[in-house]
Amino acid sequence: MYITISPQKLNNSYPQSVSDFVDYLEKENEGKIYEQREHFFNQHGEEISPKEVIKEIDGNTAKLKKTEPKFYSITVNPSRHELSQLGNDKEKLKSYTREVMKSYAEAFNREIDGRKVTIDDILYYAKIEQQRTYKGTDKAVRENTPYRAKIARLQHEIVQIKRGEIHGNIKLKEKQISKLMQSAPYKLEGKMIKEGMIKEGPQTHIHIIVSRKDQSNTYSLSPGSKYVASDVEFNGKQVKRGFNRDQFFKDSEKTFDRMFNYKRNYVETYMGRKDFNKDPAIYFANIMNLPTSEKMIAFKLIQETGMKIPYLNIPVTNTQLAYQAFKKLKLAMEKAIHAGSIGI
Repeated sequence: MYITISPQKLNNSYPQSVSDFVDYLEKENEGKIYEQREHFFNQHGEEISPKEVIKEIDGNTAKLKKTEPKFYSITVNPSRHELSQLGNDKEKLKSYTREVMKSYAEAFNREIDGRKVTIDDILYYAKIEQQRTYKGTDKAVRENTPYRAKIARLQHEIVQIKRGEIHGNIKLKEKQISKLMQSAPYKLEGKMIKEGMIKEGPQTHIHIIVSRKDQSNTYSLSPGSKYVASDVEFNGKQVKRGFNRDQFFKDSEKTFDRMFNYKRNYVETYMGRKDFNKDPAIYFANIMNLPTSEKMIAFKLIQETGMKIPYLNIPVTNTQLAYQAFKKLKLAMEKAIHAGSIGI
């Protein structure tokens, strides 16, 4: 499970309306009849219209400055293994999303009228998407890029030859283009994979739009708070502040595992990813300390991101850890994660 929270930005500023983001999330519905469309939903409602989402989010921004985000985007990205566990069932995904948003509310170290924040204080709308497109950072796109560059150059040269600007053999260049297309390492249905193409396989994920303000349009609830959940003294009173991201991510994982009886491997956990980012040496040492069956699953999951693991050369003990080797592994995995390869 890979979950992200981020404020939506346009260049270096925050949009004053959620309309563009809602339009973006409606792209999969283009050309579909009503019954085939994916609709917005929230904690208690179904089939919510884009118009209502825009009206409610845009109308819930009291006292927020232009320099402050009006809403946040949460993406919930189950891996293909997790999707397989729940049979890619949309109703189960909706039920899970609603539990995730309960965890979101619980992660706020805030009080409203002397009580803790609850899900009924959160104004949000969610939508399931079935497709993903290839990004420029994806491994397939990156490794196809040199081939596409050579093809573009040859195509440009053919145009120049036809215009009489240069001399050359058009048929020879067309053969070279055909050979490059055949040699490209990544294809989808016979075509070279490029940025913008729809990815194959199960790609179901959930987009959530959540208002910065609570349901009453009175209190600011920012998951982007620079404060970790803590209590501080303000004007002689103890004040609660902050949002506990670690708690939110861990609780969301535990909820999925509990709801769908999922056996999560160490490399699929939020804490595993956190260990990796802090110190890849510790991360791989922890993997090596797993039981044999779990260790093999861990390496298989890592390889699915596109990172090659030399099984026999991985150091077993902390004293054997080679720092430069792990730096390369860290870089490879970061590229896989940033590319949206969310298998772990």
